[in-house]
Parts: sequence; C-alpha cells; structure tokens
Amino acid sequence: MTESNSSIEILDVTLRDGEQTNGVSFSWQQKLNITKHLLKDLKTNRVEIASARVSPGEFEAVKKIVEWSKSEGLLDRIEILGFVDIDKTVEWMKGTGVKVLNLLTKGSLNHLTNQLRKTPVEHFLDIQKTVENATASGITVNVYMEDWSNGYLHSRDYVLEYLAVVSKFPVSKFYLADTLGILSPLEVRTAITDLVKEFPKLWFEFHGHNDYDLAVANCLEAVEAGARGLHVAVNGLGERAGNSPLEAVVTALHDKTKFRTSIVEREITNASRLVEIFSGKRISDNRPIVGEDVFTQTAGVHADGDKKGNLYANPILPERFGRARVYALGKLAGKASITENLKQLGMVLSPEIEKKVLERVIELGDQNKTVTKEDLPYIISDITGENLEASFRIETCTVTSGLGVKPKAEVKVNYQGKFYEANGEGDGGYDAFMNALGKILKELNIQIPKLYDYEVRIPPGGNTNALVETVITWKGDGDIHPIRTIGIDSDQQVAAVKATERLLHILLGNV
Repeated sequence: MTESNSSIEILDVTLRDGEQTNGVSFSWQQKLNITKHLLKDLKTNRVEIASARVSPGEFEAVKKIVEWSKSEGLLDRIEILGFVDIDKTVEWMKGTGVKVLNLLTKGSLNHLTNQLRKTPVEHFLDIQKTVENATASGITVNVYMEDWSNGYLHSRDYVLEYLAVVSKFPVSKFYLADTLGILSPLEVRTAITDLVKEFPKLWFEFHGHNDYDLAVANCLEAVEAGARGLHVAVNGLGERAGNSPLEAVVTALHDKTKFRTSIVEREITNASRLVEIFSGKRISDNRPIVGEDVFTQTAGVHADGDKKGNLYANPILPERFGRARVYALGKLAGKASITENLKQLGMVLSPEIEKKVLERVIELGDQNKTVTKEDLPYIISDITGENLEASFRIETCTVTSGLGVKPKAEVKVNYQGKFYEANGEGDGGYDAFMNALGKILKELNIQIPKLYDYEVRIPPGGNTNALVETVITWKGDGDIHPIRTIGIDSDQQVAAVKATERLLHILLGNV
C-alpha cells in the first residue's frame, strides 16, 4: 500500500451544502473565518464555499474569500457549485476570480427526464458546452452526479452511459451524490466497486447524506470500494438530516480503515464550536466526538475502572481532540469520581471528608440538582464550616438596560475587607457588568479566563418569576480544562453575577 492510494481527500461542504440547513445563513465574514480555519488549522484539502448565481451577497463573499486564498497560495482549494447553463455560471465565476467549478449535473434518468425534460444526448451536449467554456477560461471542472444513488439503483445503464460520455470531456473528478440519503453501506460498496471496475482511471468521490443515520458507515464503504475522496460538513450540517459529519467520518476513517486524511484531529473540536456559534445550530450533548458529554463518565464504577488502567476508555481518547475526560458528579458517582475531580482541582482530602463529600453529592443528585467539579469546594466548605466567600464578595450590582437605552452597570465589591467600586457600559447588561468588574479586577491585578459559553435555563413550563439557572463556561487559551460556574436566582442578571462571583472564588485560592 503506497501513500498515494491510502490517502483520502476531504472536501468540506459546510459553507455550501451545510448552508441548506433550515435557518442557517452565513455572512461573508463568517464564511471567511470558517474557510481560514478549515484550510489553515484543520488542514482540509478543499472547501466548497458557495453556489454560483445565488445572490449579490454570495458574489461578494466569494470575492473576499478568493482574495484571501490567493494571498495564501490556496486558490486551487476553493470550489464553487455551478450549473449546466453554458456560460452564465462561468461568467459569474470569472467575476469572482474563483478557479474550480463543481458542475451540478443529473446522475439519474428520473431527474433528467422529469425535472429537466431532456434526453441524455441533449444533457451531455449542454454539459460539454459548459465544460468547454469553463476550461477555456482557465477554470478546472469537477462534476456532481446529482441523485446518482437513485440513478445507479434504477437506471444503471444511464449512469454507465453518462460516465462513458462525460469522462471524455476535460473533467477532473466525479462526485457520486447520494442526494436523498437512500443508500445502505452494502449498496454503496456494490455501486462504487462496479463503477471503479468499469472506469478504473476516473477519480470518484462520495457525497453522502444522513437520512438513515448511515452516512459515516457509507463513507467507510465508499473508500473501501475505491472512492478517492469524501464530502463532509462540520457538525453534519445540511438539508433534512444533514450531510456526512466531518468529525465522525474522519475519526472512524483513521481508526477503522487503512486510509488516512490530512485532517488535524486536535482542531476538530475548535471547528465544531466555530460552526456551532456562526450557524446558531446547537449540537446535542451526546453528539459523537464533539458533544459536551461524550468524554464524561457518569457511573462511579467507570471512574474506578479508568483509575485501574483505563478499563473503560475506548480508542476515541479526548486528548486527540484537545479535550479531557470528565467524571460526572451525581447520584451514580462513586469514590473514584470524587477523587478524580479533586485531583483536577489540585485538592487532596482525608478519607473521612471525602466520604462525606460523596454522600452530599449523591444526596444532591437524588434531588435532581446539577453538581459540577467547581461546586466541590463549596460542598467541602459547607462540610468543614469554612467560609469561602470571605475574601471576595460582590456587595452590590446595579444594571440598567432597555430598549433605546445604553446598558450601564455599577459594581461594588469587597476584597479582603476593602471596598472597590466601578462603572461600566456595554452592548448588554451582562457586558456592562463585566466591563465594570474588569476595571476593579485590573486594579487588583486579577486576571480571569475568557467567557467561552453562556447558557440560561428555566424549568419547563416555568412562570416569569421562576428561578433562572445561568451556566457560564470559562476557558483560557490552550486550556483543555474549562471552568464551569452556575448562578441561580429569579433574576437572570443576578444569576449571571453569582456565576461570575463563583469564578472569582475559585481563581483566588478560596478553594
């Protein structure tokens, strides 16, 4: 096995196909930032960033990305989806400067006859004219065989005729699209094996969708059958059930096949979070590889097993993705769970105190209360009678915000018996509070990590006076152990202030 035939190219389609996710529309700044991360940090081979002739905004976005990619020597790795329209797409591309066209053609006789209402000969001629116009303008052409999966299953002769004819045109790659996500792994292997045998010199790539939740398995079968590339989207974004998810496809490919990609695994989590923020589509906590809970052990017996030789660890280690294993605290926690969390906090307790802490954690878990690693010092202080809040306390905080009003905040804190006050303005009430608090912390030479995530929860069906739980995650540069603090109050702003105060208690050695 040589490096050339064991290497699989990855085309990321998050910015084009992923934008077909309901409610997702990226600005040009967001597209540029995602493209930079995908190519420079994640090391994706190529990125499909847009569809031609969609809107003036898309035209400007492509121009901006092309300008950046040219400066980085990456122009040939930027791709556009275009249409069989003889010269319209080509002229649009010439205006943007992009140099790779992924031409959307019909891969099934059903789509060709019922949507385009053309014969195969007519369609092939239109493809030829469009390809010739593109290549004459210095544009490289690949072709999407849209609905190829249905085409192969129900009109194999048409697929073979298509490939026999179109392969004679100056086309670089053939994209086999399971457009409606209908194939099983066995069907993928059978179909691609057949085509590779019939056309051994052609470069095939598989474009999967996840309607049966089989996209990852289908991708593995595609490369085993001879596909040279795979199309994926970060967080599995895409129409309906989404496209093949980059994070799971790459991990499974590396672990379960002989094939390798250029993807830097440690950047997968960062790519996921970036797309999650820009798309507004929150991923589930149990989503493979990138979900918040996938490296969390809940049962105490699992923590005990890990302590005795990683008995419950699988090859998907969190460190591969810049993360760390977490041991949940709740009614299922055991002594090992407490010990591991204390170790991460740099704390050692006597066996007697540790036993009492475990009893309190289980008690809180039975009450359906959320318990985090950062809560342990407060549980310990309650058990031992120590007052952790003595050195830093937010005495008062007044926040003014509203429609047409510039948010302002006044903060007064007590630090080691001395009082400090400051005012601040911001884009929102909490931002104003943090700006005011930041002035005090700067004066005290206290640094805090960056706010990484901010989540507000209320009980299902709660009234307007219900208790609010504000969960804030803080993370410093390069830190794989983020701090998570919780504040609870009937006022959302106060809950956030309490969560922030708890962070200061942790950082100032009160724990």
